[in-house]
Amino acid sequence: MGINNLKKFREEIMLSKAELARKAKVSSITIGRIEDGMPCRLETMRKIIHSLGKQLTDKNEIFPND
Repeated sequence: MGINNLKKFREEIMLSKAELARKAKVSSITIGRIEDGMPCRLETMRKIIHSLGKQLTDKNEIFPND
């Protein structure tokens, strides 16, 4: 299982899983799985990073092991 900081970043900007999922155009189940350490596609990572208001260069802050 990968470790990521998605939940930390999501909670810092006070977004629910459903709100982030809607912004990223993925399912809230997908957000939950990623927060639980499951891997995701690079395209999904890209959508999430942008939806958090971050740049792709911030990827390693959010997904340090990917």
